[in-house]
Amino acid sequence: MIDKARAWLSQWGLQDKILEFDTSSATVKLAAEALGVEEGRIAKTLSFDVDGKCVLIVAAGDIKVDNRKFKDAFHTKAKMLPADRVEAETGHAVGGVCPFGINEGVKVYLDESLKRFQTVFPACGSSNSAIELTIPQLQQTSMAEDWVDISKTAEA
Repeated sequence: MIDKARAWLSQWGLQDKILEFDTSSATVKLAAEALGVEEGRIAKTLSFDVDGKCVLIVAAGDIKVDNRKFKDAFHTKAKMLPADRVEAETGHAVGGVCPFGINEGVKVYLDESLKRFQTVFPACGSSNSAIELTIPQLQQTSMAEDWVDISKTAEA
């Protein structure tokens, strides 16, 4: 799936900026260790079922989903896609889900939690890849529908 992400990012000349690791970066913790950055800078892509359609939300790696805020934003209960449906619905396998080269019809939203960073590191379609992007680059390359606020700190 990294090839799909690479092809997608080539529209902006970013395909050669994809980083590939010898170790897994499939979780926020592993990605942060591979990159040597704080967990918040890992832009995790969460997949939800919203009224029978797949929605991706890219958020800072150190947040949790606030169910009340999610319901306010999407008018339905936060329901993660089951792992066995993720690849078929997003176009990427669990551990490499990203907002690049996704299946047609999947909507992407960016969570406000990302705005506190200059750059973030979303995955690129595999469990051992990432790319460093500025927030404006992420907004452009993800073709995000909008910004949402569905997060709370991990301690909350």
